[in-house]
Amino acid sequence: MSAAEETPHNAPSEPGARELRFAYVAGVTPGKWIRRWEERMPDVPLHSFMSDDGAQLAVLRDGSADLSFVRLPVEREGLSVIPLYEEQPVVVAPKGHEISLFEEVDLADLSAETFLDVQDLGGPAMALQVVASGAGLVILPMSVARHFNVKDTVARKLTGAPGTEIALAWPTDATDEVIEEFIGIVRGRTAASSRQPSARQEKPKREPKPDRRGTGTAAKKPKVAQRYAPNPDKGRGKGSRKKGKR
Repeated sequence: MSAAEETPHNAPSEPGARELRFAYVAGVTPGKWIRRWEERMPDVPLHSFMSDDGAQLAVLRDGSADLSFVRLPVEREGLSVIPLYEEQPVVVAPKGHEISLFEEVDLADLSAETFLDVQDLGGPAMALQVVASGAGLVILPMSVARHFNVKDTVARKLTGAPGTEIALAWPTDATDEVIEEFIGIVRGRTAASSRQPSARQEKPKREPKPDRRGTGTAAKKPKVAQRYAPNPDKGRGKGSRKKGKR
């Protein structure tokens, strides 16, 4: 099993071994961050698992994860939270609904529709099943609708509706260099960035080169004796030289 392979959040780890565990909500695709971590920190195993929106903070409170990709808003007490990017909202309807005739739909044009509460239905997976039955419509982040991809439904971009935002959260008092390294990777810092813990190692100072010229007055560069007598014709015009030959 590779270092970044998804593992159950209650999987035991070797005592004393440093590892990093993070959770993420549906719609987040952490593959690029995992690859960068394996390139930069091959000695620290990285484990990931998906959590429900309702448990996105619980995994931090109970110690199951060191960090969590969450969908805002969240309760921030005791946590450090870095917003990352906004998500495009979509409206999902049963297949054959009139929204399929458009590339995007404005929320104001759907005022006569019945909207379902995703959380009341037990989350997006179950909500999409209910939508497929024709009971109503739901609004979801585009990434979530694509992740579950329930057939017999159709999704279109939605304008006029508030978007959602993905953020990275972790307990403030648990911050260390390993967590800071992961944060830097997520934020796009390069391996050579001075803000990356892995790049903060002090470079050995170079020893000054010995002064081969000695010290004091002897260190001054000796004057070079003039090797040739000055040319008496230097600076004279051609006419002067011709006149001298006569």
